[in-house]
Amino acid sequence: MMNSKSKRIRRSKKTRAIIAKLGLIRLSVHKSNSHIYAQLIDDKNKKVISSASTLEPDIRNAISSGGNTKAAALVGKRIADKGIKLGIMSIAFDRSGYKYHGRVKALADAARENGLRF
Repeated sequence: MMNSKSKRIRRSKKTRAIIAKLGLIRLSVHKSNSHIYAQLIDDKNKKVISSASTLEPDIRNAISSGGNTKAAALVGKRIADKGIKLGIMSIAFDRSGYKYHGRVKALADAARENGLRF
């Protein structure tokens, strides 16, 4: 019997296999009930290039709750700004098996609006 977490992980493995063939920097998203996290990952060198989350002090002070779409949009803007400063423009979006809806969609839209292409 598979629970919802194991189903999500199974879906994320399929997505990551496709992204690995593309050879692009991966924007990976993780969410909990209270927070949302984003990382730019270079799979070739197996390194996290940059990260952003609702736990960062400047984002934490700007929001009332880390578990809503407004907070996710701020994290998307922040990760896009960090990526552009590092010269990263084109990425692959890894939703980690989550539905492209709500907070995941808000983060992706904010990242696109602030200069990342995917």
